[in-house]
Amino acid sequence: MVGPPGSGKSMLASRLPSILPALSPRELLDVSIIASIAGTLAGGRLTDRRPFRAPHHSASMAAMVGGGAKARPGEVSLSHRGVLFLDELPEFAPAVLDSLRQPLEAGTSVIARANHRVTYPARFQLVAAMNPCRCGMAGEPGQACARGPRCASDYQARVSGPFLDRIDIRVDVPAVTAADLVRPGGKGEDSASVRARVLAARAVQAERHAGLGLSPDTTNADLSPTQVESVSRADAAGQRLLAEAAEKARFSARAYHRILKVARTLADLDGGGTVRAAHLAEAIALRASAEGRLGQPA
Repeated sequence: MVGPPGSGKSMLASRLPSILPALSPRELLDVSIIASIAGTLAGGRLTDRRPFRAPHHSASMAAMVGGGAKARPGEVSLSHRGVLFLDELPEFAPAVLDSLRQPLEAGTSVIARANHRVTYPARFQLVAAMNPCRCGMAGEPGQACARGPRCASDYQARVSGPFLDRIDIRVDVPAVTAADLVRPGGKGEDSASVRARVLAARAVQAERHAGLGLSPDTTNADLSPTQVESVSRADAAGQRLLAEAAEKARFSARAYHRILKVARTLADLDGGGTVRAAHLAEAIALRASAEGRLGQPA
């Protein structure tokens, strides 16, 4: 999420666990074991609510991926089967952000030391937020960045291209205006309604993945390239759209398959039918919507 300070990025991220399904017994066991090893299982209490971790941007590499004298699990493992939220993304050390690339791909964090090697599970949902520039106001109507385009380009360049290639959905979060705050009515959809749609989509996925011999906890994000191609076969119009978009935007192989996963999920939210051109168009737009701010001067 890219937007100025106060636009609601952190609030949206913190609400995400409220629309996710409860942990299954198997997931709850995994999460509890990790928390016990890390010493964060307060009073031995268990909960089926998915983890939400929001480390400060000063976090070290060991704190993020695990390590130390006793090879304790890091934030990527403590957020296993939950959400890892990185606020002020460019403020994290570039080496720390790039250390997340392997866990994002493999779903595990490997800590190797001279006398031991430990592998912790780390299958988390990454959510990140950032301002468009260091002063936060680049590109906002009626606002001016203190240092001009250089401020935005220097700030965004702290996040590497390979890391951004692993971000599936990129959205602009505009500033909240006074009119938005005082407008009568305007009650938004509550979390319970959104959660019901998420649960229905997860049920569709579980049924489909059972036919592939996969665990019922498997999500579209967990599928291999071969598996996602088999379950995300688009209609003729969708195949043409995806081919044209891939050629024009020069998607990497990773980006291509991640777009298929998002499109498959959008189709599941619509009831689980065939992936159509509309689903692929939305997935492509979600990946590219903040391109003007991510990696380019605003």
